[in-house]
Amino acid sequence: MILCFSGTGNSLYAAKIISSACGDEIVSLNDTLKHGGPAQYFSEKPWVVVSPVHGWRLPAAIDALLRRAKFSGPRRMYFFLTCGSEAGDAAKYCRGLCQDIGMDYMGLNYAVMPENYLAMFPTPDAEEAGRIIQTARPGIEAAAAEIAAGRALADPNAGPLDKFKSGPVNRVFRAAFIKDKKFRALDSCIGCGKCARLCPVNDIVLEGGKPRWLGRCIHCMACICACPKEAIEYGRASVGRPRYYLDPERKV
Repeated sequence: MILCFSGTGNSLYAAKIISSACGDEIVSLNDTLKHGGPAQYFSEKPWVVVSPVHGWRLPAAIDALLRRAKFSGPRRMYFFLTCGSEAGDAAKYCRGLCQDIGMDYMGLNYAVMPENYLAMFPTPDAEEAGRIIQTARPGIEAAAAEIAAGRALADPNAGPLDKFKSGPVNRVFRAAFIKDKKFRALDSCIGCGKCARLCPVNDIVLEGGKPRWLGRCIHCMACICACPKEAIEYGRASVGRPRYYLDPERKV
């Protein structure tokens, strides 16, 4: 079973490629987060967690979800992550997660996909995003083939800088930067509610036809990147930056 969390489509794109190679079902962790209830999963095949990197590690909400979930089936778990540059030392923390929940860690691989974190980094235009996706696909397919064959993935090499990013920098990032106070809706907002529907943690409500953020944001960037009118900004950081959202119906 493929357990997928995706903010703007990168990880869902990878999950579909892995699903095609392995013949496995994709289960949306977005839906589990959004609708609550017990996280209970059954599979006859090893588990594959597909997720973006947040601060060079699994998103905190996904780590917490996996720790409370009940798994029935094999005790082997793979990880495939998507990121805008590198995954840091994420493998160390995924390995630790497996140890804590009684899973056999089967390795981690990642793909550099178009950057979506326009709250902090430059994002690509459509042409550049297409090139990045095209470059990433062979690596995703290679990892999918290894998973389908039941072979362990080779963890990326992690140097001192990677360990620093996934350790101290991640802790500062989570505490200081993952906040929603800078989000704002422009007058061009049409009140369609897409941002609220996509938010995996129910952080957005519409008031007077405009979104209001409630303080539990996880910075998945779904709201700002998927807005059909580009009517959401994040302070001044997002102004003028392209919105990146990969259509989940895109063929793989």
